[in-house]
Amino acid sequence: MATQQQKNQHLLWRTGFGPAAGQLARLGSSTPDALYREIRSQSAAEPAYIDVMDDYLRMVYIDMKAPGQPKFVLDAAAKKKMLLSNKAGIQKINLNWIAEMVNSPAQLREKMALFWHGHFATRVYNVYFQQLLLHSTRKHALGSFRTLLHEVSKSAAMLNFLNAQSNRKASPNENFAREVMELFTLGRGNYTERDIKEAARAFTGWGANFKGEFQMRPQYHDDGPKTVFGKTANYTGEQVLDLLLEQKATARYITGKIYRYLVSETPDTTRINALADRFYANDYHIGKLLDDIFTADWFYADKYIGARIKSPIDLIAGMQRILPMTFQDRGILLDLQRILGQILFSPPNVAGWPGGRTWIDSASLMARMRLPRMITERDVLDLKPKGDDDLGGGVAGATIFAKGKVRALDKDKSQIAVAIDWKDFQKHFEKVPRTELVPALAGALLQTPMQVPPSLLDSYTDASSRESFIRTTAIQLMCLPEYQLC
Repeated sequence: MATQQQKNQHLLWRTGFGPAAGQLARLGSSTPDALYREIRSQSAAEPAYIDVMDDYLRMVYIDMKAPGQPKFVLDAAAKKKMLLSNKAGIQKINLNWIAEMVNSPAQLREKMALFWHGHFATRVYNVYFQQLLLHSTRKHALGSFRTLLHEVSKSAAMLNFLNAQSNRKASPNENFAREVMELFTLGRGNYTERDIKEAARAFTGWGANFKGEFQMRPQYHDDGPKTVFGKTANYTGEQVLDLLLEQKATARYITGKIYRYLVSETPDTTRINALADRFYANDYHIGKLLDDIFTADWFYADKYIGARIKSPIDLIAGMQRILPMTFQDRGILLDLQRILGQILFSPPNVAGWPGGRTWIDSASLMARMRLPRMITERDVLDLKPKGDDDLGGGVAGATIFAKGKVRALDKDKSQIAVAIDWKDFQKHFEKVPRTELVPALAGALLQTPMQVPPSLLDSYTDASSRESFIRTTAIQLMCLPEYQLC
């Protein structure tokens, strides 16, 4: 039977990125219901817009293209400067969002924004379009899926990624219509090829201007009758999106994905259908669906605690929450994402990251288990990155952009220089008897029982002082396979 502390840590991992060091003291006494109410309240406010555009990019993307400005033509030198500025911007928005995941009290919002980031996966190397899309997913992460679907579908990032800009009545492009049905709403098996072809006609003429604003171009729109799901009308793209939401299959599909993300990779059809019925009845209100999940007694059952493999982002953010860290070179966090197989703003394809057991293979597991010691011992980052399964994408191969240049991870060795603030973590264990420290530390760091005897850690810990023992034991526990689960 799970303890109160385990249930609360379970809640913190599923509604966010794990407990912060300063939260540990209250996890043994607070009830999950009270903690969840606090979590919901802290995520209620609209997020601040993350703007990483430098002055040069702002000039190129916006100012020089404004009405009344002379036509702006980039020469070779200007194009190179723009590309470098854009790469630096993509890195910066990645790192700034990671910082939000680590430090923001709005943990539930950022956790669900990460879910939608993978659900509405785009890989567009225009930082301006990416930050607009990120704001939409963060702003509506807990609100209306209806609103979120409409906003994302009209975002410049999505329109460009799925070639919607070239969808015209003379030659309809089916990319967006196919993906919005297969991946964003209904799921496979709940539509026909004719539905896709007819829906593609409804989306003709959709586009975005240089400011990332949606534009309907009437001259390219097919305004003839279309038959979608057996209904015929002169549908617009917006009306097709609403038709998709009328289908209960959409509620089941979205609920199933959220269940696998927040509860278990093993679906429970009966439970998912019950949740989906309420989701549909509540007009796709995401927050109410999450309330149904996180306030349910079954959510805290032992079989769900420690049953999910942490995504690379969960792992990276969670380590920084429990042990506050300051990286001398924040670019190391980009390297780690590449090595572990999840780079924000660079999904492998339009389906996003598959998750689950795909996060772990022999190479990535060893990298994950080495990571805590590499960080604390100022080790050299000499691990090989995982491959990229989208060969048509822009980041295939063993390179990642860091600090404004290409860093070849299979050639360069970067030292990890990190300062860790142990104060709050150590304070939590200051009154724990020495003989009970290992189980107490394991209880705070692991969501499943240790599979090795505590005595096995003795050879790897420093018992010269209580402080050293707590620190070295914590690191060794974080190097265990059990730490990969949440």
